[in-house]
Amino acid sequence: MRSIGEMARDSGLSVSALRFYDGAGVLVPAWVDPVSGYRWYGPEQLEEAGLLARLRRAGMPLADIRLVLAGWSGADTDLVRKLLEAHLRRLERGLSDARGAFSTVRALLDRREKDPMTVPRTASPAATGAPQPAVSAPALAAALDAVRFAAGTDPDLPMLGGVLFDIEGDALRVVATDRYRMAVAQAATTGYGGPRVQAIVPSPLADAMRALLTGDAPVRLAVDGDRVTLEAADRQTAGRCVDHEFPDYRRLVRLPAGRRALVDVAAFRQTVETGPVRASEALGPEGGACDLSVLKVTAGGGVTVCEDGDDDPDRVAVNREFLLDALAAAGARDQLVLEIGAPTAPVVIRRTDTEDTFSLLMPVRLED
Repeated sequence: MRSIGEMARDSGLSVSALRFYDGAGVLVPAWVDPVSGYRWYGPEQLEEAGLLARLRRAGMPLADIRLVLAGWSGADTDLVRKLLEAHLRRLERGLSDARGAFSTVRALLDRREKDPMTVPRTASPAATGAPQPAVSAPALAAALDAVRFAAGTDPDLPMLGGVLFDIEGDALRVVATDRYRMAVAQAATTGYGGPRVQAIVPSPLADAMRALLTGDAPVRLAVDGDRVTLEAADRQTAGRCVDHEFPDYRRLVRLPAGRRALVDVAAFRQTVETGPVRASEALGPEGGACDLSVLKVTAGGGVTVCEDGDDDPDRVAVNREFLLDALAAAGARDQLVLEIGAPTAPVVIRRTDTEDTFSLLMPVRLED
């Protein structure tokens, strides 16, 4: 017999995933201690756990997996084979549909690239001869701290592997996203006031810039062609921008208004850290299983983490680690505003003193 911890170690499924599959009736422990509630798994269940993990990675619905596991050890494996074949056909149809859609999108992209007038371009201050913008060092440090956690690390998406510096008028917006979360912050600038300029600063260079922001004096930011430079007193750091276009984040943050709730940060963080979790098998930049916090707005206007079995139709699930990262990135604040809309809409974490600094967490679909 294996304990749940030993089963997690040997099967590759997380403890929270095993709890989830137990609750869903997919992989029920061979024995549960009636006093302690500890779960124990039989030797044959290790193979079932490995099978379960493979089928989930292949995207098979839990309803079908239940039947596969139920028929796996039987003498008649016809049902198992038919379920596998049916799911493979679904995947092939989905791949065929995706290829057709991608082919259409590529054709549109080819047409767009042949007409450069359809692609917006931005000028650099150096090209226009305008002065370089000055930014308060503490303000820029706070902005970078608020967004750095959301920068991507996927080598196949280099345009997300850094922090966008978006300078327009008297404002500098810094933005980062890895597709699963997005963070936006703003700092005031002086001495520029020119046309919009954008530069994607690679994450290592953004970290080097952050290390220079130790004083209270203004710093100067220069974007010259494909290079970006930050000057702070007698020190500076510079490097090449990422040679790609950042997605239109302004469009991505246009969301229907959700229900806003004021939360005590320390208490809410403790609730998230110690509260119940659900498991998801395919989410996040690193892939694999992760823990979900299922949130809902209470009747009293607060936010709580739902207990197992809570089927409130307005609950929304988010990656718990991402949620804790967003709370930490908000800095040493006593209160934050959580905005929760439909279960399919991002959860927004806002500061109480400004609408210009916030983060979004993409929701995760809960398994039935």
